[in-house]
Amino acid sequence: MNVLFVASECAPFVKTGGLADVIGAIPKALAATDVSVKVLIPAYPALAPLVAKGQAVMDFADLFGGPARIVAVQAEGLDLLLLEAAHLYDRPGSIYLGPDGNDWPDNDLRFAALSFAGARIGLDGLGEWRPDVINAHDWQAGLVPVYLRQSGAAKPPPVVMTIHNIAFQGLFEGHRLAALGLTADMFHPDGVEYFGKIGFLKGGLALCDKITTVSPTYAAELMMPEFGMGLEGLLASRSSDMVGILNGIDLDVWSPETDPDLVAPYSARSFKGKAANRAEVEKRFGLTPSEGPLFCVVSRLTSQKGLDLLLDCLPGLVDQGGRLALLGSGEPGLEKAFIDASNRYNGAVGTIIGYDEALSHLMQGGSDAILIPSRFEPCGLTQLYGLRYGTLPVVARTGGLADTVIDANDAALQAGCATGVQFAPINAAMLSYAIARTCALYRQPKHWTAMMRRAMRHPVGWDVSAAAYRAIFEAAQD
Repeated sequence: MNVLFVASECAPFVKTGGLADVIGAIPKALAATDVSVKVLIPAYPALAPLVAKGQAVMDFADLFGGPARIVAVQAEGLDLLLLEAAHLYDRPGSIYLGPDGNDWPDNDLRFAALSFAGARIGLDGLGEWRPDVINAHDWQAGLVPVYLRQSGAAKPPPVVMTIHNIAFQGLFEGHRLAALGLTADMFHPDGVEYFGKIGFLKGGLALCDKITTVSPTYAAELMMPEFGMGLEGLLASRSSDMVGILNGIDLDVWSPETDPDLVAPYSARSFKGKAANRAEVEKRFGLTPSEGPLFCVVSRLTSQKGLDLLLDCLPGLVDQGGRLALLGSGEPGLEKAFIDASNRYNGAVGTIIGYDEALSHLMQGGSDAILIPSRFEPCGLTQLYGLRYGTLPVVARTGGLADTVIDANDAALQAGCATGVQFAPINAAMLSYAIARTCALYRQPKHWTAMMRRAMRHPVGWDVSAAAYRAIFEAAQD
């Protein structure tokens, strides 16, 4: 089976979040199920060296304002298709934001072009290679099924839309319809129209063949008003076409036995090296050693991630001998609040604003527990990294967090199946209680080491999920 992935980012080449990790990992796992995947992403400036090594396989005389071409190249075990369009992608700043921190004003054109190119590959193929299915990821690829429907082709390839985070929907003014190459008959409630605007994700979900999202719990939550972000009715009407498939992680990249970013390796058989990694994390974050657990946070600093709740819990965490190392960036108010907390609890709380992939690995290797108090979390990857590294996740009971972490309640401890701590409802009082439970468990080495070993042996790879993706791709063709 041939599958075309259409996405806005792909690790390790260009990454702003977990979407990139998923796009970089699934194709390798699908290869083991006899699925051949090509990944279409924009040729951002960072990808120029790969473009130079590749071969042009498709040209566009005018793709939304300028010439463009698709360049095929193999790298890091992936078959990449790079959409080179200098007028859309060759610019400074991040891939979504300009130097001023705001969305690029032509993001509608930039990602309509990506969707249009994906649809064109679906219709014309690339030489002898033709996709049997297109898997379009998030709003940036949402117009793929729209352009296919608009083409009038008798048998276009089916499209599976994957929702990684419904909070980002790609909404643009209705008067942009013609500029995006969309005809008036696409602008209706069963197409791209969404309360007078053009909805990239909404149009994709309305016109695709099947829908996946990144955990079973999130799939159920999306049909509820508090989580569906206005699309709950549409998704409820398509519930028979939707399935939640848990994300996995790349077990070669995330391995405490071989991770080059750790100062000492360790495994589920021997935790000996974890202490050396903890000492290095404490050094990097200016923390004084303690008898309590070292908690870490590796996250965007946003209200979605629930980190404002954590601020209220810091006095209790510190009073119980805990330590906190936080790495992240985001809302200026939260950045300042955690910097202030580091000064107030000097030696007990350490904050580094920014993102550092190598440091995030070290933090997983050296911390005892990872805090993830998200108000909603489609799947989450950091808790999977935590399980893999024996860094026990302390998580809000929502989305993929609920699906991947087994709470250390009395029954689970007796049954020998606990892998972390869950809390609900999602508020500061319950997070504080979860932190207290974690500190109490840490003082019981028998329970703690058993949970660490169990967490590290918990399956977090892509094998099971890859089989589920193959099944939905097959169903889309029926």
